[in-house]
Amino acid sequence: VVPVGVDSRIPGTEAIALLVEKNPNALAGTYDVSGIEPRINMRIKMGQSSDVVAVVRANGKYYMARKEIKVTLGGCGG
Repeated sequence: VVPVGVDSRIPGTEAIALLVEKNPNALAGTYDVSGIEPRINMRIKMGQSSDVVAVVRANGKYYMARKEIKVTLGGCGG
């Protein structure tokens, strides 16, 4: 289980989604952040090292950021 967080500084952020490329179900979570501070924190299960992708919807456009998370037997590093 890996703690992850997304903090969007894009004005007009409406939604945030997190995806884990190598998980059987890539979608880890979606959040409607309209009208609140666009920041989320969650824990996701990862069986192996993978890219974690954050997708932000703001003003009808989509933005993406990607980070590789390395999962090891005793924990994770990135």
